[in-house]
Amino acid sequence: MSRPLVSVYDPEITDAVVATVTLPAVFTAPIRSDVVHYVHTLMAKNKRQPYAVTAEAGMNTPAISWGTGRAVSRIPRVPGGGTSRSGQGAFGNMCRGGRMFSPTKIWRRWHRKINTNQRRYAVASALAATAIPALVTARGHRIENVPEIPLVLSDSLNSVSKTKDAIAILERVGAIDDVIKAKESKKIRRGVGKSRNRRYVQRRGPLIIYDASEGLDKAFRNISGVDLAVVDNLSLLELAPGGHLGRFVIWTKGAFEKLDSLFGTYEESAKFKSGFNLPRSIVANPDIARIINSDEVQSVLRPALKSVLTLPVKSNPLRNKAAKLALNPYHAVVKAREDANKADKTNRALKKSKDLKERSEKFKARRLAFYESAIAEGEVSFS
Repeated sequence: MSRPLVSVYDPEITDAVVATVTLPAVFTAPIRSDVVHYVHTLMAKNKRQPYAVTAEAGMNTPAISWGTGRAVSRIPRVPGGGTSRSGQGAFGNMCRGGRMFSPTKIWRRWHRKINTNQRRYAVASALAATAIPALVTARGHRIENVPEIPLVLSDSLNSVSKTKDAIAILERVGAIDDVIKAKESKKIRRGVGKSRNRRYVQRRGPLIIYDASEGLDKAFRNISGVDLAVVDNLSLLELAPGGHLGRFVIWTKGAFEKLDSLFGTYEESAKFKSGFNLPRSIVANPDIARIINSDEVQSVLRPALKSVLTLPVKSNPLRNKAAKLALNPYHAVVKAREDANKADKTNRALKKSKDLKERSEKFKARRLAFYESAIAEGEVSFS
């Protein structure tokens, strides 16, 4: 498989191409962000320093419970008198000055095992992501003035030993913008970590990968935000800080050409990684619609169905009148009789209510007539 060529720039002259090299096959590996994130999480756990509380913390008192019968809880209490401490609860995690619940121990399982091939797969994906300008930009790196991604410089970079010369080279290749961005991002860490020997936080700048240093490491090590790595010992923590793909990487020509022997190609296995083969994508062409509509696929497919069998929709005869009549035609007669009886019953009820109302009105009229005649006669005496 033919691979594109990458320009090699002269670090001493701006935009001067001195040679071209073939793009290593590792840059065509599938980019698996899920694998990178998983491996990065496990690798980050392997750098933790064990911590624990003192084994005697919260237990340095001869407290003993008062027992039952004194209308207080049975928590152990500090003995003695003459001080506010005496009688206070002790030992328990709910007590002031007591131990914590389940005190931390230094023999916690801090480290995590990582499959070697899975770790190599993650590094290959991280390397492939460094060659995609969109991912590098999305990660926050300033590469507007960088002539090419991936950026490869000639091996004369290995002999640079002065920091002022290193800064001049970064300016010539357009990488100084990312260095300035990283330097200006230095801030005091939030939280209590500022007092635990990690006072500052800072964004990452370019990563310089080389194969043999002749003073290169001393020249770049004092530039804020710039990291250095040897191509023989690449770490995922540097290629994808935070588990985020797209680190801005500056290569030396020797390190760039060495990648094929380190990670292998699709024709041969890696020389320095036993049993490792470059991962392949599940599909070579991700345009599935184009594959389905291609003549090769359509020629072997059976023709499309012109008539589609439609299954009847099942209806509940207890709720659907038409389904009930289809099962029991006599239901119409029964339904009509039930409706007639219901209507007759309703009519009778209405007639009875009407009769009662008329009767009530007659009695009301008679009561009013009697009341009026009694008033007209006046008072009645029985003496």
